[in-house]
Amino acid sequence: MDNQIIGASHGLAQTMEQVSIVAPSDLTVLIRGETGSGKEVVARAIHEQSPRADKAFIRVNCGAISPQLIDSELFGHEKGSFTGAAGVKLGWFERADGGTLFLDEIGELSLAAQTRLLRVLQEGTLNRVGGEHEINVNVRIIAATHRNLADMVNVKLFREDLWYRINVFPIYLPALKERKQDITALANHFSKRAAKKLGLPFIPITANQIRMLQAYNWPGNVRELQVVMERAAILGQGKQLNIEASLGPTFKGTAPLTAPTSSENNKELNSIDNNISIEPLEKTIVSSINNALKVTNGKISGEGGAASLLNINPNTLRSKMRKYQITIKYYPSDIQEGH
Repeated sequence: MDNQIIGASHGLAQTMEQVSIVAPSDLTVLIRGETGSGKEVVARAIHEQSPRADKAFIRVNCGAISPQLIDSELFGHEKGSFTGAAGVKLGWFERADGGTLFLDEIGELSLAAQTRLLRVLQEGTLNRVGGEHEINVNVRIIAATHRNLADMVNVKLFREDLWYRINVFPIYLPALKERKQDITALANHFSKRAAKKLGLPFIPITANQIRMLQAYNWPGNVRELQVVMERAAILGQGKQLNIEASLGPTFKGTAPLTAPTSSENNKELNSIDNNISIEPLEKTIVSSINNALKVTNGKISGEGGAASLLNINPNTLRSKMRKYQITIKYYPSDIQEGH
C-alpha cells in the first residue's frame, strides 16, 4: 500500500478519525488487525501527523529477531561487550530518539524481552549491552499485533504491566473482508503500480472483475490483493487483467457472483473481441515466467517470489525454466536461484 491510505473516507473512516485524534499527542498507540491489513501504513500516518514527523520513524519486526540478539537490537551494545562486537552499535531506541519506534508484532517478544522493554518504557532510560552508563531516550511508541494480547495475558504469555503500558490508545484496523467497498480503489491502485513495474499499459478493472474480487474472502488482506493484481497484470500481458486466473484455485467455492447486466456483458465481450490476440501457449508461458522473474528481481521461492506470483510450486517453476531454457537475468549477482 506504500504510505497511501486508500479507503480513508470509506472503509477506514473510523480508523483514520482515531489517527487524527491521537497523532498530535505523545500517547502510546496499539494497532490491532490481521496480518496484511496495513498496520504499518497506519503507524506511519500517525507519525507523519505528529510533531515528531521530521524525526526518525523506525520499524521493528519483533518476531524476526532471535532472543539472543534482542537486547543488542533494542538497546545497542558497546565495543567488546561480546564476541563479534567490534564497535559501538546504537539500538532501535537510540536511533529513534526524538521520533517514533514502531514495534510490529509485539506479541512475538519473549517474556524476558518484554521485561527489559517495560523498564525502558517506564523510565525512559536504557543501558547498552556491556555499558555502564544510563542513556536517556525520548521515543514515541506505536505497537501492533495480530494476536489477542488480553488472552495472552490471561495465559501468562504476555506481561500484564506491559499490556497496560502499550494499550493506552487502541486502534482497530478492519480486515479487507470488512471493508469491501474499498476493493475497487485498492485494485486499481495496485494495477497501476503493477503496470509501472512491468512496463505495461494501465488497464482499469471491469465491473464484473470487481464483483469477482468482492466475492473472495481475502484471508491475506490488502497484501494478498496486491499480489493478486500483480499476477493478473503479468498473466494478462498488457491486454487485460486476468483476475480469475490470478485468484486461481483458492477462488473456488466462494460466494456466487452477481450476474452482470446484459449491457455490461456485451461491453466486456466486445472489448475482449477487439483487444485479445491468441499466441502459442509455450510463448505465453515463457513470457509470464520472464515477467514474474523481472518483477521479483529473480527471486523464485518464498513470500513475494515468482512462484507465488504465478501461483505454482517453486519446484514446478524451476522445472519449467529448465524445459524452456529460461535463465535469470534480472537480479543482482549476490542473489542465488534458490532464494
